[in-house]
Amino acid sequence: MADTDPGAPVWHQRALAGIVRWPWLKDLTDRTAAVVDPVYDRFRSNPLLELMHGGRWVGHSLHPALSDLPIGLWSATVLLDAAGQDVPPAGSRLDPSSTLSAAGLAAAAATAATGVADWSVSDAEDRRAGLFHGLLNAAGTVLQGASLAARLSGHRPTGRALGAASLTVTVAAAYIGGHLVQGRALMVNRVATHTGPQRWVRAVADDDLPVGATTGVEVEGRRVLLHRADGEVHAIDDVCSHAGALLHRGEVTDCTVVCPLHFSVFDLRDGHIVRGPAHHPQPVLPARVRNGWIEVRGSAPRARRSSN
Repeated sequence: MADTDPGAPVWHQRALAGIVRWPWLKDLTDRTAAVVDPVYDRFRSNPLLELMHGGRWVGHSLHPALSDLPIGLWSATVLLDAAGQDVPPAGSRLDPSSTLSAAGLAAAAATAATGVADWSVSDAEDRRAGLFHGLLNAAGTVLQGASLAARLSGHRPTGRALGAASLTVTVAAAYIGGHLVQGRALMVNRVATHTGPQRWVRAVADDDLPVGATTGVEVEGRRVLLHRADGEVHAIDDVCSHAGALLHRGEVTDCTVVCPLHFSVFDLRDGHIVRGPAHHPQPVLPARVRNGWIEVRGSAPRARRSSN
């Protein structure tokens, strides 16, 4: 019987909620994290690792973009198989299907590497769902490798069947990936819609923010980080653009703040990313001192501020 409650979770929500509660998946996630996290922490400051996230240079995660390559190449392989175009030309061992299968395997390696990097900066349910996504992708890649081996050894019917199975599993993995991005907002800009307040609003008494001090306040529903240095009051969005942590809880040094969750570093003066894994800068709010109060208002990112 169908659900009559319009607020009841639909089948895919129930299925995904059940998956992340599997005890074996939780145990495997903990074991995997125990191996991966120390390696990630060791190379956290390496620019190559930041590039694997996409980081400040790309502006969004590389993993979802790269994932289109193996899916597209392996889809084309299945289509060529169905059209009977999986016969190698004279004098060659590689047919068009095998070529696309091999290219997809190469793309899958880069996709997996960036996926592991992004998985390392996820948490809780997202980690478990992400690991399940990775396991499905690994199974799809193994099936594709077996398909390519069968094709090259002349067992083309077996190669076609394994290729179709590989694409089926890979599409299922892509569905889980779509849930993580669009359902769980993983690796998306958490402050893209933050604007207001639309007028100057008192945030904190001037005397309560001495030189070198940092504090987090809420102004008309928006979380704002305030920091005083070099005769200026700097104000940025307190919610980290990467995963939503409160930045004022992180360490502040030389007008930069370290996110306490995944250790992205932002410049408090203009919000730019000093170090990832964040992809998006922090929005800056104009700030001023008026009648014994520090006041702020909303604006576009990187707006100039005045302390007058």
